Amino acid sequence: MSKARHFVLAAGGTGGHMVPAAALAAELIRRGHSVALISDERGVRFPGLFDGIETHILPVSRLAGGPIGWARAGVNMLRGRSMTKRLFRKQRPAAVIGFGGYPAYPALLGAFALGVPTAVHEQNAVLGRVNRLVGGRVAAIATSYPDVERLKDSWRGKTHLVGNPVRDSVLSLRTRPYPLLEEDGIFRVLVTGGSQGASILSQVVPDGLALLPISFRRRLQVTHQARVEDIDQVRAKYAELSIAAELATYLPDLPEQLAWAHLVIARAGASTLAELTTAGRPAILVPLPSATDDHQTANAREMTKAGGARTIDQRQFTPIELAKQMQKLGLDPAALQNAAGRARSCGRPDAARDLADLVESLDAPKSDIMVGLNRPIKFGDKAAYA
Repeated sequence: MSKARHFVLAAGGTGGHMVPAAALAAELIRRGHSVALISDERGVRFPGLFDGIETHILPVSRLAGGPIGWARAGVNMLRGRSMTKRLFRKQRPAAVIGFGGYPAYPALLGAFALGVPTAVHEQNAVLGRVNRLVGGRVAAIATSYPDVERLKDSWRGKTHLVGNPVRDSVLSLRTRPYPLLEEDGIFRVLVTGGSQGASILSQVVPDGLALLPISFRRRLQVTHQARVEDIDQVRAKYAELSIAAELATYLPDLPEQLAWAHLVIARAGASTLAELTTAGRPAILVPLPSATDDHQTANAREMTKAGGARTIDQRQFTPIELAKQMQKLGLDPAALQNAAGRARSCGRPDAARDLADLVESLDAPKSDIMVGLNRPIKFGDKAAYA
């Protein structure tokens, strides 16, 4: 067993960044290390991910809003760099690991300034903006896909394919078989647009399911995550179509819903793909067209090429197209079971373990481990940093 060390994880406050960071934190803690998190105001709003872990909140701004917005972002970046340097001098972390998002940038800059070993993890199949900015200076780059766009050739020597870590509750699905599907049995469909939902799924899916043969439609049992502003209208639509459906704006039991799903209709975010391939669940994917560098389309390629998913461009995502793809999959239980196996073949269930191995291997000096505080700390809280 390696000696106990202290690691700092820096992640933007979206589920795509926070979920893999939380999975790594859990693995490092299991190994006897201590962990602290640096994020933004959004990051502390995810229930259960970092409970009991020392959390520091950075003031960050997006690079948007014209010259005034850019200036504000620059000022906050410099403030964040100074704040993280003070934190690192006090905690002396063994390494700082970035997961992308704006809070990761000043944290990594602070680590560079003090000579603290660093690594980044890329969840998507396109290297993100922050990871591109720091890629030349970090000691290691961990990726989730074998082919990552915008990754410089000169960085490939320090690039390691580990996969995208998922929560333990999702990882446990790896050992559960694909749910039995009989030709006249219940057909469970899970519709999810990620942590924020997706209006396009709410607009298209009910009408697409309504076009299925009535014998198929009567078998459907739908769980649909919808936006707050959409949910009442979508619920009424399912009722009008006599399709059995449960709706929610948030699915706290998503792993259990995924366990029982025969088919998932979803966006192609990094965490969604990691969960689908870990569990081995076939999917119809509708990549978000406004995603930076169209990274969701890139994310979907591996699973689609393997035969575990069908990808529909949002411009072609119509009720007719959805019904056509549903019938190709749903009316042949053997084909659906085969697609589940192909989805599973893309999974990398050891991602958290492999990423933790990489993090532990960084050339780091011995660190002093501090007792973590049990509340989120805003930088600038003088009592916390005295």
